[in-house]
Amino acid sequence: MFAKKVVWFVCMHTGQPPLDQKMNPSALLCVLLIATVLDVASMRTAKKQPQTLSRGWGDEILWVQTYEEALSKARTSQKPLMVIHHLDECPHSQALKKIFAADSAVQKMAQEDFIMLNLVHETTDNNLAPDGHYVPRIIFVDPSLTVRADIAGQYSNRLYAYEPEDMIILAKNMVRAKKLLHTEL
Repeated sequence: MFAKKVVWFVCMHTGQPPLDQKMNPSALLCVLLIATVLDVASMRTAKKQPQTLSRGWGDEILWVQTYEEALSKARTSQKPLMVIHHLDECPHSQALKKIFAADSAVQKMAQEDFIMLNLVHETTDNNLAPDGHYVPRIIFVDPSLTVRADIAGQYSNRLYAYEPEDMIILAKNMVRAKKLLHTEL
């Protein structure tokens, strides 16, 4: 497509006939070669956004890669673990991700006070699904590796679900997970 636009542009500005009319073969070859080089160069310089462990939940947060790594870091750092279960194609997950990433208070707490893990696949630990395997759901685990089933959202049929309008509740639960961490140790 890019090559066709370049050929058209060159034809219009050099007085050469359009492609559907007779054109000097060497001029056509030269134009196509230039267009191809420019097209390849533009593809090389185009910045691709790297896929990070954040998956859009907050690029400034240090995310761990696996549940096992998260448990180890929670224990050694004495910070609570926050596990976000979501799916890339889920509209509820996408809506929560957008608000989560935009909330500066939640981002700051996540960055400073938690070991953070987001999962698009279930773990083998059924303790992370105390009331079912739905998304999005957020579970807290304390440094003693106890799943904090007592820290839940507001929905009785999905205890660990959060909607975009629940960010205040999530922030309060994050504070609660931190405070309980310090009073229980």
